[in-house]
Amino acid sequence: MIFIPAIDIIEGKCVRLQKGNYQKKIQYAESPVDTARSFQDQGARLIHIIDLDAAKGRAQKNRDLIGKIAGSVDIPVQVGGGVRHRNNITALFDLGIERVILGTIIVKNPSYTEELVGEFGSRLAAGIDAENGIVRISGWTEESVLSSFELGQTVKKMGFSIIIYTDISKDGMLEGPDITGIKKMALQTGLEVIASGGISSIEDIKAVKHLEESGVVGIISGKAIYEGRISVKEACEVLLN
Repeated sequence: MIFIPAIDIIEGKCVRLQKGNYQKKIQYAESPVDTARSFQDQGARLIHIIDLDAAKGRAQKNRDLIGKIAGSVDIPVQVGGGVRHRNNITALFDLGIERVILGTIIVKNPSYTEELVGEFGSRLAAGIDAENGIVRISGWTEESVLSSFELGQTVKKMGFSIIIYTDISKDGMLEGPDITGIKKMALQTGLEVIASGGISSIEDIKAVKHLEESGVVGIISGKAIYEGRISVKEACEVLLN
């Protein structure tokens, strides 16, 4: 299991939202590039980037910056946010991104998604973002009719090999992760799961680490790092031991 520090970007700045609410935005760092380098220096083996402008339909706004981030580190970078067409995917790969996260497109265009998974394979991850068990899409602004676990079964059939599972009710709240939901997602799908949302302390990380045998392979955290509650170095070391 690995610890994956997160960088959420709006207008070129590192920010964090509460439960995906753009009106509850906190800016933390001026330079996402310097932030990524710092994460690498502290031992991170993968960086998670969400382009919040792209999630709102402004896909070009931060693309050059994302390329600079990827070029500034020697570790893989995964990116999500507003990726709804093949050209979005190939543009990110051309920037040096290792893995691209799909979300809304899975729900709105499943046949096209399956085609993309057939083409790009394990370089695509399924982003399942849910609140009270129901999947939300379009930058978390729309509620779908699917439960998170129904979508988990769907993405397995599509050929995805990894799920990034986010409990929106926990995201940015520093209240601890949904251990039960994370474990259920891994066991019901049989896929590798990266857990996101609510990670607020080293104790939370240790709790999720117990799910490794269930198929949980990574933990994403952002706000807790920026507010000094979690050291990237310590979190990485805890998961290595």
